[in-house]
Amino acid sequence: MTTNYILAIDQSTSGTKALVVNSDGEITHKTALAHKQYYPESGWVEHDPIEIYENVKHVITEVVQFASVSLNQYKVLALTNQRETIVVWDKETGIPVYNAIVWQCRRTSDSCKGLKEKGFEDKIQSKTGLTIDPYFSASKISWILDHVEGAREKANEGKLLLGTIDSWLIWKLTGGSVHATDYTNASRTLLFNIHTLAWDDELLEIFNIPKTMLPEVKSSNDIFGRVNDPNLSFLGLPISGIIGDSQGALFGQKCFEKGMAKATYGTGTSVMMNTGHLVNAQNGLVTSVAWVIDGEVSYALEGIINSTGDVLKWVKEDLELFSDFSEVESLATSIPDNQGVYLVPAFVGLGAPYWNPYARAAILGMNRNSGKAHIIRAALESITYQVSDAIELMKNESNIEIKELKVDGGATSNSFLMQYQADMIGSDVVVSLVAELSSLGSVYLAGLGVGIWNSIDEIQRLNQESKKYQPVISSELRDRYYQGWQESVKSVLVK
Repeated sequence: MTTNYILAIDQSTSGTKALVVNSDGEITHKTALAHKQYYPESGWVEHDPIEIYENVKHVITEVVQFASVSLNQYKVLALTNQRETIVVWDKETGIPVYNAIVWQCRRTSDSCKGLKEKGFEDKIQSKTGLTIDPYFSASKISWILDHVEGAREKANEGKLLLGTIDSWLIWKLTGGSVHATDYTNASRTLLFNIHTLAWDDELLEIFNIPKTMLPEVKSSNDIFGRVNDPNLSFLGLPISGIIGDSQGALFGQKCFEKGMAKATYGTGTSVMMNTGHLVNAQNGLVTSVAWVIDGEVSYALEGIINSTGDVLKWVKEDLELFSDFSEVESLATSIPDNQGVYLVPAFVGLGAPYWNPYARAAILGMNRNSGKAHIIRAALESITYQVSDAIELMKNESNIEIKELKVDGGATSNSFLMQYQADMIGSDVVVSLVAELSSLGSVYLAGLGVGIWNSIDEIQRLNQESKKYQPVISSELRDRYYQGWQESVKSVLVK
């Protein structure tokens, strides 16, 4: 019997991966390529969308060649992506009018503050489940239309299109014939009504964005189109399994039931809980569409953390305190505890539960005996404290106790980090031994879309391997460490 395969793209903040996955849900081959990060001004972050698409073509061509699987065995192309990053491009030429503005970018902090001062916060939150913040897409779109010469006029004439990275890649892969997104990505724009599941005219008016620019919204397991780029060898391959990376990880972690939660450790971290029905988030959490399958919607609560893996990258590349990530764990455990040193990684402000775009990073509590081990340990611990902030808030908002936290992402290979995370939340942390959970979420959905798997129950039986970390420290010690974190955060918050 011929084995079926799924070709998957994982387009993240730092780079692009391509994976080949068989019908048993096993990743047989993968390859990756980083793209350049642009920081034109303090707090600004951009990517080149053309570079991203060229990298997509490169990695999927390379992985197909490397896998040596017959082209007719590939049944579908799946796609998961960094979410709120936005691209605006010319409908006729296909050329972006400006670089992609990345979810981390804080250039619209003042305009978001202005919208809050005008009293739009409650209205926007009630419709979208989100807070007004530069993190989300809408204010970035407005900025491009207002600051790129001729963009506003072209947009009003119906000559420009917009989309999150999934829309841009679908448009390019289909040769400009499909302009679409899925419900998860749409729900992160501040333009989508999560109650009506439609673009909202009132929100578009608030942000002054023409409706003609927007993509069609589809269920994640729909067939979005077919590959129609002559530079690729698998012309006609259907495209399905479109989902934002954090929701993709929730699905990949098989958090199919209400109350199941996951954390994805990447550049930033998304802590997400499946709530089933819509729960109105408060106090720093956001509500999003978890996924839509065959038109049936599930919702999620999410705590968004701006800088987690990025803080380790900063310690490595900018402070040059270590040369390889394999060194981090031994350096962190070379001291018995943090000895009062805390690092608050507010490089681009703080996300949940603070939502303070003006906060800036700080290292606190150092003395003359503090060395690089203290800073490295403080950087690792800062990741766990931020996740703990989000978990505590979710418990309070939902009245659901989280018995365990399923985790994924590159940082989960660090045993110290995972053990400290379990200690800080006082619950089990379950690490999937399959690292690419966002990709697998999109793969599972794509497989449902083309009939490789016929039900959630079939997917449930795939990829069961995991490693569990259980809390070992006393509640008194946990509270002392965590209180030190909270005091440190207070010192960097800016009104």
